Amino acid sequence: MFKLNLFQSARSQALILLIPAFGVYTLFAIWPLIDVVILSFQEWNGISADRKWVGWENYNYIFNNDPVFWVSLKNTVIWTILSIVFPPLVGLLLAIGLNQKLFGRASLRAIYYLPVIIAPIAVATMWRWMYDPFFGLFTQILTDMGLGFLARDWLGDRNIALYSMFVAYVWQHVGFSMVLFLAGLQGVQSTLIDAARIDGASRFEIFRYVTLPALSPTITIVLVLSTISSLRAFDIVYGMTGGGPAQSTQMLAMWAFTQSMQIFDFGRGSAVSVVLLVITLAIVIPYMRWSQAREEAVK
Repeated sequence: MFKLNLFQSARSQALILLIPAFGVYTLFAIWPLIDVVILSFQEWNGISADRKWVGWENYNYIFNNDPVFWVSLKNTVIWTILSIVFPPLVGLLLAIGLNQKLFGRASLRAIYYLPVIIAPIAVATMWRWMYDPFFGLFTQILTDMGLGFLARDWLGDRNIALYSMFVAYVWQHVGFSMVLFLAGLQGVQSTLIDAARIDGASRFEIFRYVTLPALSPTITIVLVLSTISSLRAFDIVYGMTGGGPAQSTQMLAMWAFTQSMQIFDFGRGSAVSVVLLVITLAIVIPYMRWSQAREEAVK
């Protein structure tokens, strides 16, 4: 009886301590999310006190009468696919290399992680300068190498602007994946690796049959975080191109911001945000359930 009362007392204290944090989270996270969903069914310019209920009109407009929405959706899909391939892949390769006994390994880890802590808008400003078609770093290097004919208006050409911007995104985010994979590699049991070597396994076979399965939980985390980060890409788009040229780099998050804060149509902007939320949940939840089921099957 004493143990039961002690357990109930501890749980009550824990709930009391959680109430302030839950209240703050509800006020600044849950309620804004609910309000955006409600606002997507309303018409509001952000200034007037009244909101007009319009039902599905905002969704009907963005799906049937807003060509920019479909361009931004296509760009977001392309961006997401690239984001779950290149940053995690490069980060994994860097983590494997920096997990070896190298001179200055700690310094190299810090150097590769440094872009992660730089503000995205600062990264956008820096890379926008490097991409300048007249005085930028890349144009100057190509000119000095006698390859000036390869120079392009990297952010002004609608055919390559999205991919030029993605290079800057990879440069900033690859260090985050690298750190997570480094942490995962620390959990790989050295005894299993030694046993595989004794059995004559090559480095690739050790990686394929020992290291990679041990990294499965880390890979799930990296892919989920990479997907979420890519779907809400905004800062780097806003800082480098603003969605141009001719909406060729427009993204769903950027278009929701433009509709709300520049066109002052918060209803349509909220509708775009809800669509982005649904896409995120539709991708992340099934993948996490599949990954969990696979891990339980392995165990």
